[in-house]
This record gives sequence, structure tokens and C-alpha cells, in this order.
Amino acid sequence: MKIKTKLYSGIGLLFLLILLLAVLGTYFVSALKKDTANVLSANYNSVEYCRNILAATELLPQDPKAFEQIEENLQKQSRNVTEPGEKELTAALLRNMEKLRTNPTDLQLKSILRSDLLDLMTVNMNAIVVKSDHAQEIAADAFVWISATGALCFLIGFVLFVNMPGNIANPIRQLSNSIRQIADQNYAQRLHFDGTSEFSELAQSFNRMAEKLTEYSNSKLDQILEEKKRIETLINSMHDPVIGLDQDRKIIFINDEALLVTGMHREELLNKQIDELGIKNDLIRRLLSNSEQSQDTLKIFSDNKESYFEKESIPIDIVPTGEEEAQRVGEVIVLKNITSFKELDVAKTNFIATVSHELKTPIASIKMSTDVLRHPRTGLLSEEQEDLVKGIEEDSQRLLKITSELLQMSQVETGNIKLYSQLVDPYPIVDYAINTTRMQADQKHIEINSEMEKDLPKIYVDEEKTAWVLTNFITNAIRYSPLNAEIWICVKQVGNLLEFAVRDHGRGIDKHYQEKVFDRYFQIPGSLRTGTGLGLSISKDFIENQGGRIGLKSELGVGSTFYFQIPIAKG
Repeated sequence: MKIKTKLYSGIGLLFLLILLLAVLGTYFVSALKKDTANVLSANYNSVEYCRNILAATELLPQDPKAFEQIEENLQKQSRNVTEPGEKELTAALLRNMEKLRTNPTDLQLKSILRSDLLDLMTVNMNAIVVKSDHAQEIAADAFVWISATGALCFLIGFVLFVNMPGNIANPIRQLSNSIRQIADQNYAQRLHFDGTSEFSELAQSFNRMAEKLTEYSNSKLDQILEEKKRIETLINSMHDPVIGLDQDRKIIFINDEALLVTGMHREELLNKQIDELGIKNDLIRRLLSNSEQSQDTLKIFSDNKESYFEKESIPIDIVPTGEEEAQRVGEVIVLKNITSFKELDVAKTNFIATVSHELKTPIASIKMSTDVLRHPRTGLLSEEQEDLVKGIEEDSQRLLKITSELLQMSQVETGNIKLYSQLVDPYPIVDYAINTTRMQADQKHIEINSEMEKDLPKIYVDEEKTAWVLTNFITNAIRYSPLNAEIWICVKQVGNLLEFAVRDHGRGIDKHYQEKVFDRYFQIPGSLRTGTGLGLSISKDFIENQGGRIGLKSELGVGSTFYFQIPIAKG
């Protein structure tokens, strides 16, 4: 029998017996109440009326109000006839009372009246005795029935108290022990309950689960999950924030460091679309804003300080079984903490700025000394001395250029670059760059030509820094061009941009290096190392800080074209 049926049967039978006990009690109490009410309302009142009439007859004929009392009580008795023979006795009393009214001094009538009253009282007293005996019988029956029903309720309740907890608790205890065995990887554990109760069905389900766990254990899936947990623990112990995405860009794992920098809880992120989370979280939005770039440096306020992270997106591609082409199944975003390197870089920048600034003074002194040596008042120089002074001038000029680039680079890195933008005409910029580099070009017999459209629009830029970039382009073109070559400077309008381009006929730049030439300190392998490798990097910063963009086109054996584009001033 099922546990539910047992509970319904036992508790239901107990409920019915309690209901029967309540019905019996109500029935017998009502019967006793009815008999008591009959005694009071019928027989006791009749006896009281007879006593009042008997007392009033003793006052006749002296008290004229005695007849009124007798008549009043006779009327009440006439309405309270309930026992056999009581009606005839009441009628006789009425007749004798009428006779006594006409002859109140007749002693014989009084004697007859008293006899009738005693007979009437005797009838009611006998009725009281009978009804009392009947009430006692009802009380005895009530005691028997209520006692029997109560004893049966107690017996059923005692049986339920003794058996029901064990019937429920013992199988649960066995189930708990078996679950502990399963938790200890004892998958051979089985449960056996007889009958068709819920526990029997539970045992069958438990045994099926144990069988599945046995199959799972034999299939080594437990080892796979154990490895998965080990990997998750390893990722969570990393000091760099790590976020894992599936092919639908849902977050499938995230370590504690990533939770710390995002400021969110794990349950708020797991299995959520990262694109939707980017609407509510600044860090995730910044990660998505540069999703096409493999790396990007982010400044995040974490652990009560500003920290710098380098974002790296690692795609996860696998070749499914039976397939030949790899499929994208997810992506891992790693934020490498580069705060310490950033602090070292800042220290390096400050050091370079300080050293460069301090070097400018002695270099200027050297240049001034060479000028003094060349002055006629100092005396004529021999040919060897002239060569030495010329070498000193070239080296000091190169050192001055290097220190100037280092200073500008430190300004860019520290964010202290100052732009004095104004509305300028492009023609003076080109003229200044050509005039500045003409001496270098003449030394290699290189001709600098310009090709400029008419009525070029004005641009809103820092004229000095823009001219410096164009001069740097021309200087590099001269350096890498052969003798007796030509360099072309082209300025033209491209949409809403004004493009400055410098084209040379040098040996060109290999495609492998074209994306790196604007990187800091980079120099093309095999080229003449005459500078710091900062010129193009600083040029890029100058142009991009003015809202423009910089680039190059080059082909080996043909030459290179470096260009930058500046937005045309509106209005």
C-alpha cells in the first residue's frame, strides 16, 4: 500500500471516529437536555401550581383574594396538562372549585379539593421519577458509546503513533545512507523496498540513477569533469582577469579577478550575452568597443588604484570529429596587468625627458664653439681642422635632433603635448618644409618638386607641428633616395580631407614592415641607423591628435609614398 493511502486511511478513520464521538456526545447531551427540560416545564410546574392552590384554599373564606390565586393557578395548570390522567383531575378541580366558590364554608368540598390536588401532584411526581430513570439510562448508554468510541480512537491513534514514523523514517534513513555511499563514488549501492509504496518507486529511481552513474564513471566522464574543475580552479587562481565566451558570445566562465574589475557578481554575468551586458557595464563596453583589435591598453580603477591592462582576445577554433575545417567555438579575453610596466615606462619617459633637456645645453655650447672656431677673428683653419669642425657640427646637429625628438616623444607619452591650432593656408607649410630640407637635398643632388592643386582649402591645425611632420617625411625621403633622384610633394583635396604626400624613388619598404614603421623605436632591418626611430611615431601622434590620419604606400624597387590627411576647416 502506498504511503499516501496509508496516511489517508489511518488519519481518515481516526477523523471519522472522532466525528462519530462528537455526534454521539451531541446526541446524548441533547436527549438529557430534553428530558430535563420536560421535567422542569411539565411536571415540576404542575406540582408548583398544585402547591399554590392548596395554600390558597387554607385562606378561604377569610381572604377574598384567595379565589383569584386559585383561579390563576388552575388556568396555568389547564395549559400544562402533559401526563395521562392529568386532564381528568384538572377538570374535576375546576368543577369542585366552582362549587366551593358558591359555598366557601363547605368543609367537605375543601376536603375533596385537597384530595384532587394530592392526586394531581402524585401523577406529576411519578412522571418525574420515570423521566429521571430514563435520563439515567441515556447517561449510561452515553458513557458506554463514548467510552467505546474514545477507546477505539485511542487504539487507532496509538497504532499510527507506533508504526507510521518508522514506516516513513526508516526508508528515508536507508535512502540517506545510500546517497552518502553514492557521494563516496560507491556506484554499486542499491535500494530494495517491498510493496508498491512511494518508497518502492523511489528505490527504483535511485537504482536507475546509480546505474547511470556507473555508466558515467566507466565512460571516464567523471575524469573529464574533474579536469574541467581543475582548469576552472587554475583560471580562477590567475592574477589576470579572464573571461570566456562561447560561439554565441555568452559568458561561460569568468575568474575572480575579472569580477573584481567589473564590479559585478558571478551570477549576474554567467550565461549572459556580453553585448547586452556592455550596455550596463563600462568595462565590458570598452572591451567591446575594440573587439576588432587583438590588443588594446585599458586604464581601470581596480583595487583602490589605477591599473593598466592590455587586452588580448584569443579565438578558440577546433576541428570537429570527421571534419576538415576548423570551426570557431568561442573566445577568451585576457586582461594582462601591465601596471608595473606602465609605471616603469612613465619613469623611463621622465628620465629621457630630463636627460634630453639637460643635453640640449652642452650641445648648444658645442655648436657655439664651432661657430667661434669658424669666425675669422679666431684665425684661419687648416683643411684638417675644417674637416674636424665640420664633423663636430654634423654630430652636434644629429645629437640636437635626437634630443629634440626624445623631448617631443616624452611630451606625447605624458600627455603634455600642446597644440596651438589655428586656421592656416597649406602653401606656407609646404614652402617651409622645402626650404628647411633644401640644403640636405643639395648635398645629394636631389631635386624637390611640388605638385599642388589651385585654391586649396584652409585647415585648422598647429602649423609648426604639421610642418615638422612634412619636414620629417622629406628628410627620410632624402636619406633613403639615391644620388641625383627626385622627390615629389603632392597636396590635394580628397573628399573633406586635405592630403599631404611625399613620394620618393628609393628602394621601398617590404610589406612585412609597413605596419611597423610608425611604431616607436622601430627601424627597418638593413637600413641606415642615423636616428632614434621616433620620428614617424611622433609624426603619427601629432597628426592623430589633430583629428587626422597617417599612412604609407610602398613597393620594393619602386619607392615609397608617405602621406597624412587633415580634415578641411568648415566654413
